[in-house]
Amino acid sequence: MVSVRKQKNHIVLGQIKVDEKSNEITAIPRLPDLLVLKGCTVTIDAMGCQRDIAAKIVDKEAHYILALKGNQGNLQKQVEESFRFLPSVSSDEQLDAGHGRVETRRCQVIADLSLIEQADQWEGLKSLVRVESVRYFKSTGKEEKDSRLYITSLEANALLINGAVRFHWSIENSLHWVLDVAFNEDNSQKRSGFAAQNYSILNRIALNLLKNEKTTKVGVRGKRLKAG
Repeated sequence: MVSVRKQKNHIVLGQIKVDEKSNEITAIPRLPDLLVLKGCTVTIDAMGCQRDIAAKIVDKEAHYILALKGNQGNLQKQVEESFRFLPSVSSDEQLDAGHGRVETRRCQVIADLSLIEQADQWEGLKSLVRVESVRYFKSTGKEEKDSRLYITSLEANALLINGAVRFHWSIENSLHWVLDVAFNEDNSQKRSGFAAQNYSILNRIALNLLKNEKTTKVGVRGKRLKAG
């Protein structure tokens, strides 16, 4: 199942089942057709870094931030070279502490696309992004460093982009992890017919309701028990 989630209010807006013998690349382009995206910023993993997906998002009057890896030929190398030879026009640094670690995220944005071959084939492309993270673990004193690249239709606004990238990665803890721990979704034995797909929809409807239920200050699992 491929889900689209609004980070600001923790709501899953829609989902598409990936066809058998296929992958997310064929499912993601169908999701924008279900939604009103005007004025939104859509963030997608590197799997969704495809020209037709970018074009569809722009056609819906929205912006995109697409993670970049080696699945687009020489594009990753060209973005890396851009950060090596061209100056960034916007930068932002954010500090986040919690769960026994301190993370520093530095975002740099380049508006010069001169080193990107066939840049015009990416609908609405305006900026190149690099986010460098340093995580310090208090218990061990060790550090982890990570660097990620993105392309975006947004203007060179590092503060905005840095926040959007952070929200994107939080989906792992605030959606996938919760569905596994509070709903035991990974252990589900429902496999026949449309059972898995239908229960997935019900789980996300329930999660939307529980995430926005503010009268009880307990976790999702505790809210489920209280509702039961």
